Amino acid sequence: MLSKNKKGMSLIEMIIAIAIFTIGIEGFSLLFVKTWKQNSFILEKGTASMAASRGVQKTVDVIRKARQADNGAYPIISANENDLVIYSDIDKDGVTEKVHYYLSGGALKAGITDPAGAPPAYPAGDQTVNDVSRYVVNTSAPVFSYYDSDNNLLTTPANVNEVRMVKVYLETNANPAHFPNNVDIQSFATIRNLKN
Repeated sequence: MLSKNKKGMSLIEMIIAIAIFTIGIEGFSLLFVKTWKQNSFILEKGTASMAASRGVQKTVDVIRKARQADNGAYPIISANENDLVIYSDIDKDGVTEKVHYYLSGGALKAGITDPAGAPPAYPAGDQTVNDVSRYVVNTSAPVFSYYDSDNNLLTTPANVNEVRMVKVYLETNANPAHFPNNVDIQSFATIRNLKN
């Protein structure tokens, strides 16, 4: 008598094994894609938060130290919603620079002009321009708001002689197509040299 020794799988067993394997791979792939998207979301939110936080902090620090220009000009040149021009020692070298903050192309920029000559004069235009914060999408409020000595909100363009405090507000979004909510950060800067 011949004994039949079955080694191998039948066609139905093979189809079932392939189906189970396929379902397992598909489940793993979906988990990987969902984890990747979640990681991307967290990274974009962190990038936007860091950009807003650094931008607001740097700007507030410079505004607080606004002071009379080396040529004797008043500390604030102009005060608009998305544009502020002041005099401040931005690089802490004892020389007062003209600092021009403005919103352009999704970034808060700082144009810096050093004084030249004797007596000191500030050439027209910005000599160097740096990004203070990227990914700026301010949709609900202006970057700069101005307050008088009684903490009353001033209309813009603000009368520079009345400004005593500046609110800096940034909404950022690293990728508006994927990241649904803007990150918003604000801070207030009381100009130390203009206290009553």
